[in-house]
Amino acid sequence: MRGAKPGFYEFFAGGGMVRAGLGADWRCLFANDIDARKAASYAGAWGADALRVGDVHALRPADLPGVADLAWASFPCQDLSLAGAGRGLSGARSGAFWGFHALLAGLAAEGRAPRLVAIENVVGLVTSHGGRDFVALCDALARLGYVVGAMTVDAAHFVPQSRPRLFVVAARDPDPALAAPAPSPDCASPALIRAVATLPADLRAAWRWWRLPAPPRRNVDLADLVERDPQGVRWDAPEQTARLLALMSPLNLARVEAARAAGGFRVGALYRRTRRDAAGVRRQRAEARFDGLAGCLRTPAGGSSRQSLLIVEDGRVRSRLVSPREAARLMGLPDSYSLPARANDAYHLLGDGVVVPVVRFLSEHLLLPLLAAARGRDAA
Repeated sequence: MRGAKPGFYEFFAGGGMVRAGLGADWRCLFANDIDARKAASYAGAWGADALRVGDVHALRPADLPGVADLAWASFPCQDLSLAGAGRGLSGARSGAFWGFHALLAGLAAEGRAPRLVAIENVVGLVTSHGGRDFVALCDALARLGYVVGAMTVDAAHFVPQSRPRLFVVAARDPDPALAAPAPSPDCASPALIRAVATLPADLRAAWRWWRLPAPPRRNVDLADLVERDPQGVRWDAPEQTARLLALMSPLNLARVEAARAAGGFRVGALYRRTRRDAAGVRRQRAEARFDGLAGCLRTPAGGSSRQSLLIVEDGRVRSRLVSPREAARLMGLPDSYSLPARANDAYHLLGDGVVVPVVRFLSEHLLLPLLAAARGRDAA
């Protein structure tokens, strides 16, 4: 029986950032991750009672207790992201979706299908393999009896981090009032709109644009999250900062000088990229932004999670890595959330996570309304 407070299964749970976003309105029935270090952080935050550490492909429906209202899966993105090898849903990592799907199929066969399925991944899923992976995912959910919809939401609406992500929400017999006649311009990228327009006719019939309000306006900037006495990182030596500045183009150097001239305390996000020069030679460059946003956090293997900060104060320019606590704040986690002792473990945990207030936004404005409408029909 489904209780008064909706229950959820959380797959690829990491440190439980989806659980943090769903909050007290929900109860966790089951959580799973293959990474023991991430699972240790999950257990530290939420306890281990509902946690199973292991490969999703090895799970069976019998391992999942009760009847969940929601199954959430933030499956690995490496084969779908720009930094990956482009293997898509056939890759060893992103192919973990099929292990999750097999569990959904098994639950459906037992009459325990979750009313809702939520999937989070990089926006590259929409275009992976010429859009075929997106079609395959939608088709897999539709064949299980779900109506499918999706949206692209940039975490920059909520936290000072540029992090666009695709969220697929599938529902069984959803309330028509929660479907919109057209995609929201705030929650649908042009690539997603094009992908939906080219879906096969049977999938178009099973598609919905979900009705969502415009995301809120962010009221915090990168400088507001910066530690004045950073923990877990060291300041770069002056000569290292000078080398970073020497890698900048005139445009990026002008941004630094404008921040210096403005006075006060200014924080910029710094990235190292490889660019081709006018002769076509690939060279490392450094780029800076002072628009109040950090770039997308990724795992250390992807490089970008170890992005640096430029701190400009009283005419002085210093540089250092983003600290683990600052990265946690960029993911919307409270300072009470305990991070791994090793900085690289923290970066890995956070770079693979889901931004907490984005989950909360989707829960409040879509997931809970979908469930309330379904329960209302059940009670009628």
